[in-house]
Amino acid sequence: MPGTVKALAAALGFDECRIARAAPAAHADTFRQWLADGCHGDMAWLERSPERRCDPREVLPGCQSVICLALNYYPGASPFPAHTDGGYRIARYAWNDDYHDLIEQKLAEFDAGLRALGGHQRSYVDTGPVLERDFASTSGLGWNGKSTLQIHRRLGTWFFLAEILTTLELPPDPPSGDHCGTCTRCITACPTRAITAPHRVDARRCLAYLTIEHKGPIPEEFRRAMGDRIYGCDDCLDACPWNRFAQQSRDLTFHARGEIFSHRLRDFLDLDDAGFRRLFARSPILRLKRPRFLRNVCVALGNTGDADDLPALRRAAADPAPLIAEHAAWALRQLGGEAVCSGVL
Repeated sequence: MPGTVKALAAALGFDECRIARAAPAAHADTFRQWLADGCHGDMAWLERSPERRCDPREVLPGCQSVICLALNYYPGASPFPAHTDGGYRIARYAWNDDYHDLIEQKLAEFDAGLRALGGHQRSYVDTGPVLERDFASTSGLGWNGKSTLQIHRRLGTWFFLAEILTTLELPPDPPSGDHCGTCTRCITACPTRAITAPHRVDARRCLAYLTIEHKGPIPEEFRRAMGDRIYGCDDCLDACPWNRFAQQSRDLTFHARGEIFSHRLRDFLDLDDAGFRRLFARSPILRLKRPRFLRNVCVALGNTGDADDLPALRRAAADPAPLIAEHAAWALRQLGGEAVCSGVL
């Protein structure tokens, strides 16, 4: 049966399939302490039912095994050469369509195959109560790096994780062990020192969290560190030496979408709600919604813009959305301009 399961994973396009025994997560106590310390920031859903998140048998009664899956998404080099005028950085996983849609379709097909073998399943791609990296490490699907990202010998850091909880009793695979050694490149690379210790990230300092999950203003102490990033941050991934083995994804769904990267940074400030939804249709960026996205754009312009960007920022400083107006006013101050006709200085 394990061979059948892994053959099914390969047929569906997954790059790796490993199996862990359903049991309490290895770092459940560490996770609970991380929550108690408030390191999850605004991500309140992580606090709900931690016992379910820490033990798959609480999620799926009769769960015997956790099938851990990896899908390579590496899209290659940035569409913008370094320091391109008007350029910006978006986390690689968001260069094209939302990965949830693609992987959930694959998981539905996987589930059908497992039901034919007599199993009952629950499937997730970072959307459910599963400490996915714990089970990936236990199954030998890479190991958890000092940045808390999962690392794979062949895929580096550029892959998505997905899990299938199943009532099928499958023989578990052995773990691969930790192969980071004394390397601390990811810790050094973090622009806000969000990796406060090996295997511990304070989300409240992390640019990926601040530009995506955080709903309020970007704390001023981190705005300069954002640089030209407008969605997420790949610095700790880029720094990992295991990426020298990474190969570009065969799936064109993950390659850069030209219409997103055909804009200069200030062009985004002209998007109304309909234009934002149209440009980012099917993209994970769509979930951000216009105010938070333009909040990020304003900060990036404050860090990298010039006099040509001032008119667009002045218009943004008069935007009805306070989140946009405040960050546009900040950007204007950084560039030596001022907000006019808005009452925002």
